[in-house]
Amino acid sequence: MVEGGVIKADKVEFTECWNTIWKTPYIMRLALSAAIGGLLFGYDTGVISGALLYIKDDFDSVERKTWLQETIVSMAVAGAIVGAALGGWANDRFGRKISILAADVLFFIGAIVMAAAPAPWMIILGRLFVGFGVGMASMTAPLYISEASPARVRGALVSTNGLLITGGQFLSYLINLAFTHAPGTWRWMLGVAGLPAVVQFVLMLSLPESPRWLYRQNREEEARAILEKIYPSELVEEEMNALHSSVEEEKADQEAMGSNIFQRVNQAVKNDVVRRGLYAGVTVQVVQQFVGINTVMYYSPSIVQFAGFASKKTALALSLITSGLNAVGSVISMIFVDRKGRRSLMIISLIGIITCLVALSVVFFQVASHAPLIDRLESNSFGRNATCPAYLRQQSSSSWNCMDCLKGTECAFCTNSAGKHRPGACLASTDALKDVCSEHHGTWYTNGCPTKFGILAILLLGLYIIAYSPGMGTVPWIVNSEIYPLRYRGIGGGIAAVSNWVSNLIVSETFLTLTEHLGSAGTFLLFAGFSLVGLVAIYFVVPETKGLAFEEVEKMLQKGGRTKKGSENVDDSATKDQGNQ
Repeated sequence: MVEGGVIKADKVEFTECWNTIWKTPYIMRLALSAAIGGLLFGYDTGVISGALLYIKDDFDSVERKTWLQETIVSMAVAGAIVGAALGGWANDRFGRKISILAADVLFFIGAIVMAAAPAPWMIILGRLFVGFGVGMASMTAPLYISEASPARVRGALVSTNGLLITGGQFLSYLINLAFTHAPGTWRWMLGVAGLPAVVQFVLMLSLPESPRWLYRQNREEEARAILEKIYPSELVEEEMNALHSSVEEEKADQEAMGSNIFQRVNQAVKNDVVRRGLYAGVTVQVVQQFVGINTVMYYSPSIVQFAGFASKKTALALSLITSGLNAVGSVISMIFVDRKGRRSLMIISLIGIITCLVALSVVFFQVASHAPLIDRLESNSFGRNATCPAYLRQQSSSSWNCMDCLKGTECAFCTNSAGKHRPGACLASTDALKDVCSEHHGTWYTNGCPTKFGILAILLLGLYIIAYSPGMGTVPWIVNSEIYPLRYRGIGGGIAAVSNWVSNLIVSETFLTLTEHLGSAGTFLLFAGFSLVGLVAIYFVVPETKGLAFEEVEKMLQKGGRTKKGSENVDDSATKDQGNQ
């Protein structure tokens, strides 16, 4: 899932939101203009999955070196970690509007650099710039929307940012599919991201700064002028008073905790309640990544090819399923999170995830064990110099199948013209032989083998997304918005978000290497093991916060809040508090 906060909003709030923006379109203009950052966030994290297939065709070094593919994918994540840190500082120093404009410039530079890249290192540089933009957007867009929105519809409007992130990922898959036959393919896929960045930049130039930031800079009249456009005239003074109280309280908290980031982290870790909150908040964020979701989002077309679909266009089309289901799951989560509870929804989600990952492991094991055999005569029919050298050197090559062939250095599999499941040829992986294979009415495989289990693997990937998205996809961000005392909410959420990004980087930087050494079956089984550990950790460490006020959550954490029956403790705590009232 995406690394961005999700603000829960119920049906009543969405209805109120519609009524409000109908009466005051200026509010929606503010929110949607800022939320384009969410669209860019989703697009730039999703587009690389399809572009990578074509980048490998243009650069032999990328095709041969797994680590180079992983670096191209994960460099945006590495940049996002730095961008998020810079975004937090820039938000306070220069304001939310300037930070969004800076993110747009970074998005645009990154898109142009990638689209014009003459070598892999320039793609990596462009991905780094895009990552800076993603990190800044993830920090700034929700903040700007929340501060420029009326309190009664804030959750619904901030949720549009989250929905546009998943929408941006879905759009990236559509764009990838649209450019499959265009000259330049991946250059268009990566370069298109520059257009929404320009649109947002132009729109933001005509929009005001956040009223909260202006008030903190002692520009009270400017803040009032913006509030007058957002609120009815009779509520403006009340909102000014609320803004004054909130800003003064924030300043007092900063003085108490220290202005230095290291001092604030130290204060947070020393506080028992915050530390227990961090146990829960960091746990759910790390587990969210180690269930393997971003291997699916970043490498989805490659996984589809592992499942036996050689055509790039087919792989991209089938990958739309995962992205579409992810977007639908985000909406489902907003409906059920306040009915089932956060902890319960995550546990149910993880049970489904583990089941799907184990099933995927079994399917990919069957794919490997039932791969078509290698026929030496079929291989020699292309000419002896065409046969893969690794196959010729092996004394036990008579037992080789397609999977053994693809594990060889620079080998490819060409299917038998009599049927793709019949014994085929193990050939040197060159463009010339690829064309010869096509002339022989064969299909060229480099990432996976022909199999009858392919559709089953795609169905299981879809079920995996259905299990993940409504639970582990959105709930960890909701938990982190509720689990910390108000004074420490920013620093606690920041620590948890960094743990999410770092975990994302580790997973995305190692996935292809794992598939090389463990195979697809072993890799998915490994993620099932991580998910099981995560399930146990969430069961024992994460309390239920459904229906609790922030004060009640804090009281629960003061009492421990990390027992085996965490949800029962929550209910008991809430009952006692109600009895005392």
